[in-house]
Amino acid sequence: MKAKFVLRVMAWVLVATLAAAPAVSLAQEGDAKAILKAMSDYVGSQETIELTFDSAIEIITPQLEKIQFTNSGGALLRRPDKLHAHRVGGYADVEMFYDGKTTSVYGRHVNGYAQFEAPGSVDDLIHALREGHGIALPGADLLLTNSYAVLAEDIQEAKHIGRGVIGGVECEHLAFRNFDTDWQLWVEVGANPIPRKMVVTSKTMNSAPQYTLQVKEWKTGVTTADDAFTFTPPAGASTLSPEALIELDELPPGAE
Repeated sequence: MKAKFVLRVMAWVLVATLAAAPAVSLAQEGDAKAILKAMSDYVGSQETIELTFDSAIEIITPQLEKIQFTNSGGALLRRPDKLHAHRVGGYADVEMFYDGKTTSVYGRHVNGYAQFEAPGSVDDLIHALREGHGIALPGADLLLTNSYAVLAEDIQEAKHIGRGVIGGVECEHLAFRNFDTDWQLWVEVGANPIPRKMVVTSKTMNSAPQYTLQVKEWKTGVTTADDAFTFTPPAGASTLSPEALIELDELPPGAE
């Protein structure tokens, strides 16, 4: 009886696998890129966006053990040059303010803050944080005015896998391959193609660690006040050098 049951389960798995195979094999690269472009156009056209998210980042220890670190946070964006974002995890509680001229990053867990001048747009700020301060911000591309130009630049292969459900919302499931990463994106079905989930897999590191970002709440057309993007140092807060920003990361010190 046990052997028959095992064989029956294996048969069910085989049938399910064969049934799913045509959907993937028939996936069109043009469909995937068209959905990605529609998402980019929609997000880039929104003057204000307010969202909350959960994120997870994995590391591989010298003993080849995969460990995941989780965070939650939110962001308030007003184009072209205002951003207020926060993230809290087990090792850092960080808040960022950008008023179009000055960027302030406050580490609540250390009661310290760093500031630097960054005149321009939110797009310019994301570039400056990456190139000038070594902060990866892997999910920030989704908020760019033209995210398609950045996300599609190095795509070697694109697939429209089909549909999936994220947080109870039906989404188009897309998969892309670059030289050093594989990444997946789930985009809400319908008139508002919101990015609901992103998974980035590294192909250059042993055991292929992943970064995952899942959007929980998303609002557009929200009313914002200028002081929401202005930082006032709390009493007793110490001043940090801009080089210390990389330490206000999603990982505990020494984890990388």
